Amino acid sequence: MRLDNRSRVKGDFYARICERLRGKFPGSTRLVILCKSERSAKRTLTNVIPYIEEKLFLKVNREKTVVAYISKIKFLGYSFYRYGKEGRLRIHPKSIAKMKERIKTLTSRSNGWGDARRKEALNQYITGWVNYFKLAEMKSILLQVDDWYRRRLRMVIWKQWKRIRTRFRNLQKLGIEKYKAMEFAFTRKGYWRTANSPILNRSITSNRLKQSGYIFLTDYFRKVNGVN
Repeated sequence: MRLDNRSRVKGDFYARICERLRGKFPGSTRLVILCKSERSAKRTLTNVIPYIEEKLFLKVNREKTVVAYISKIKFLGYSFYRYGKEGRLRIHPKSIAKMKERIKTLTSRSNGWGDARRKEALNQYITGWVNYFKLAEMKSILLQVDDWYRRRLRMVIWKQWKRIRTRFRNLQKLGIEKYKAMEFAFTRKGYWRTANSPILNRSITSNRLKQSGYIFLTDYFRKVNGVN
């Protein structure tokens, strides 16, 4: 049970929804009921639970059934906010954290994956994730995540160039001056720190990563929603 300070849904309206579905729910079902005030939300909660349990013979999870302001809830990975008189969707911070943890696993430096398998797994996950959350306002957060994601990819690539001569040769191929490539090939900095260096940002660019087959969240989000 959720609380909003705008629209109201009465208990009898909720009952009609349940009757129309004839009590057939595909596994666990989650619903948000918007009410005008905390008092009406509590009254609706009191009326709805007996109907669900006694009439539809369904079990209500009492721990997750609460009265709360709409801005405080997480529903199917989404959260909600008000923009003027409109209600809008955004991605809950826990969903962002979970997504980054998954990408971190797929870009692990020690999973032994080749480039083809890594690209396939990342592209499948990113397209699926963006398609699920495409209704949310998330342009700014995706730009931040993409910056972090590109750094993860540079870290993986830098580790693949294990030998000094391999690093030197590849940096030269990507347009780095000979003396700079030689100097950077001998660096002893850690992989994560090196991945954010100006040299790798100049050599392993976003366009080159895209050309090699990687897709990014911002680009795919724009494609799915038809925006620039």
